[in-house]
Amino acid sequence: MKKHLSYANVIASVALFIALGGSSYAAMKITGKDVVNHSLTGIDVQNGSLAKKDLRPGTIPETRWLLLNESGDIEEQSGGFSVVSKPGINNQPASNPNVYVDAGSSLAGKGLTATVAIQNRIDRDGNGMADPAFKGDAAIGRCNTGAIACAPTGTNVDNVLVVRALADNSAATSQTRRVYVHVTP
Repeated sequence: MKKHLSYANVIASVALFIALGGSSYAAMKITGKDVVNHSLTGIDVQNGSLAKKDLRPGTIPETRWLLLNESGDIEEQSGGFSVVSKPGINNQPASNPNVYVDAGSSLAGKGLTATVAIQNRIDRDGNGMADPAFKGDAAIGRCNTGAIACAPTGTNVDNVLVVRALADNSAATSQTRRVYVHVTP
């Protein structure tokens, strides 16, 4: 085997050196100031390289949530929810265990989920001891749809949801449960 450089070997080595050096030069010299606004597309961005803080607010819609306690009051929330009607409020009879919540904007086209929230610290019967609740039924829907017409005053609109969370949803007199509600974009 000959041990001398050919013209082809020299040209190939020079081309490789320029190619590698050129991209590292570009990586060191091109900054955000050199990029024209709106010129980058999804293919120009490496997967996983952007965080939520790098994007404009509202670019990624967020799931909103609330936790209703056993009295039908909002215990915690991500923001923007208010109780419109519950047993004993807004002329709603105590026999109707539903809670009606205004989401602050239309719920049309949104996903709604209700999940019973367990608890082991609440004294529900007044005997000074906790009465744990680890099971129950939860149901949720948007008012003012083809399937649901909400009765309490001001509730049959697109921005109100109705939720029922009981130990047994087939019995309106069943013991109420804490419930998480999620509204997804």
